[in-house]
Amino acid sequence: MLIIGPPGSGKGTQAERISERLGVVAISTGDIFRANVKGETPLGVEAKKYMDAGDFVPDSVTNRMVRDRLAEADVATGFLLDGYPRTTAQVDELDAILAETHEKLDVVLQLTADDEELVQRLHGRAVETGRSDDNEEVIRHRLALYHEQTSAVVGRYAERNMVVDVDGIGDIDAVTDRVMRAIKEGPKAL
Repeated sequence: MLIIGPPGSGKGTQAERISERLGVVAISTGDIFRANVKGETPLGVEAKKYMDAGDFVPDSVTNRMVRDRLAEADVATGFLLDGYPRTTAQVDELDAILAETHEKLDVVLQLTADDEELVQRLHGRAVETGRSDDNEEVIRHRLALYHEQTSAVVGRYAERNMVVDVDGIGDIDAVTDRVMRAIKEGPKAL
């Protein structure tokens, strides 16, 4: 399963809750990048310059990391990817990774939210957590990148009739209820 949506739409929170309820591992590329940045690993040093500018970490780095992560034993019973794929090239890479292990995606869960609401959320998160990648200029740049590049990812999965849309605005528990209902119902046949 994939969870996708613009920055600040609640993907991480909902991924944790889905993981708990369904007993699958949640894999967040953002968390992995931030852990590497904090640990000042070579990947973290490289990733930080892109993250601080609000840009995506290059596909070559991201793809390698996801490939390695999906080869780990804890994904055997299922997984939820949060933050990947973000580009159509990454969709192709994920397809190749899954084909090698005879796996397939069941659903792509898309959280939706208004851009201005997202800017407010991300400003609040920046104050609470001190994240250097959440100033207004960077937030707006990330949202523009999302709309420009990542929305094409949703289009690719929509062509496969795999996308379910869930409104990400509102009380966290209410959003979780909508998410779990959407997963149970799955994509609607065209």
